[in-house]
Amino acid sequence: MKELELKYGCNPNQKPSRIYMEEGELPITVLNGKPGYINFLDAFNGWQLVKELKKATGLPAATSFKHVSPAGAAVGQPLSDVEKKIYWVDDMDIEFTPLANAYARARGADRMSSFGDFISLSDECDLSTAKIIAREVSDGVIAPGYTAEALEVLKSKKKGNYNVIQIDENYEPKALERKEVFGITFEQGRNELVIDDDFFSNIVTENKELPEQAKIDLAISMITLKYTQSNSVCYVKDGQAIGIGAGQQSRIHCTRLAGQKADNWWLRQCPKVLNLPFKEDIRRADRDNSIDLYIGEEYEDLLAEGTWQNFFTEKPSVFTKEEKRAWLDQLTDVTVGSDAFFPFGDNIERAHKSGVKYVAQPGGSIRDDNVIETCNKYGMVMSFTGLRLFHH
Repeated sequence: MKELELKYGCNPNQKPSRIYMEEGELPITVLNGKPGYINFLDAFNGWQLVKELKKATGLPAATSFKHVSPAGAAVGQPLSDVEKKIYWVDDMDIEFTPLANAYARARGADRMSSFGDFISLSDECDLSTAKIIAREVSDGVIAPGYTAEALEVLKSKKKGNYNVIQIDENYEPKALERKEVFGITFEQGRNELVIDDDFFSNIVTENKELPEQAKIDLAISMITLKYTQSNSVCYVKDGQAIGIGAGQQSRIHCTRLAGQKADNWWLRQCPKVLNLPFKEDIRRADRDNSIDLYIGEEYEDLLAEGTWQNFFTEKPSVFTKEEKRAWLDQLTDVTVGSDAFFPFGDNIERAHKSGVKYVAQPGGSIRDDNVIETCNKYGMVMSFTGLRLFHH
C-alpha cells in the first residue's frame, strides 16, 4: 500500500488528506479503526521515540503522546506498590510484564496530559499491556506486533473503533527529511542521536559520579526531548519521564512547567493524597482531576461546601504549603535534560527544588560558568552533550 486516504487533516475543514510514500510502500498496516492525521503524527513520532529508547537501554519502552509531544515516556522497570496505586493498576490481576510496566509508567506519570493519548510500544503488545490500555481513555496504539489475545482486547475498545496500527520494525526512513510550509518545501538531514557509553562523559562539574541508573534516566530525557516540541525540558526518575515541559518560548518556563509536573507526580505519592476518601463510584478521570486540584493552588474550588460532597465521603483537610514542601524535600536523585543550553543558573535553581541531582544539556552558553557554578553549589553532576535536540 503506497497511500492511505484520511478523513481530514489537523481539522475537519482541511480536506483532502492522506499519507503516502513517494517511493516504496507504507511501512504500516491498520489492523483496526480509522486513524486520522494527528493520530499518525503522534504514532510515527512516538514509534521513533520508543525504538530509540529500546536501543539505548535494552529495555521495552512505551510512550504516551498528545498533540505531537510526549506526555510520558518510560522503560520497563518494575513498579513499586505505591506506583501501582497512583497509576490505578493496583487492582489489576495481571502479570506485570516489562512492557506493561513501561506503559503504566508512561500513561500514569502525567495523567491529566495523557488523557486521550496515542500509544507507542517498542515490543509486541502482550495481553497484560492491552488490558491496561483497555481501561484508559485513548485514541490508539502503534506497535511492531500484537498477540492474538491482545488484539482481541484492543479491537473491542471504543465499540470496536479503537485505532490499532502495526509497523514494520525494520523500516528505515531516508536520511533526508522534507516537509512543506506555505507551499515551500523544507529539507534537512535527520537528527541522529546515538547514545553510547561515552555520550555523557563530558562532565563539567566538580561532582563527577554518574551511576548507571542516572545514565539510563538521562538517556530517557535526551530521547524524549528529541521528539518533544521545542523549547523543551524533561525530568526523569527511575526509568520514566515524570515531567515534560514542551513548546515554551522561554527555557525557564519549560523548566518550571516540567518541574511542576514532576512535583505533582511526587505529591501524588504522599500518604495524605493516597488516602483521600474518594467515593467508590467516582470515575477515574474525575478522580485524576480532583487530585490535581487538591495538590494545586486552586484546592479551595474542590473543598468548597457543596462541591467536596460530590467526590469524597468526608471533607479532606487542606494540603498545606508547608506539608507539600516537606514532602517534596524527600524527592532526590532526579535527572533533568534540556534540548538546548541553559542560558542562566535560574534553571538549575528551579530544578534543585524538584530534587534534581543529574543534568544533561548541550552547553555552549556564554553563561556556562554561571550554570556550572550553580550546579556545584548543590553538588549536582552536569554533562555537556554538545548536541542540540530542537524539534518542530
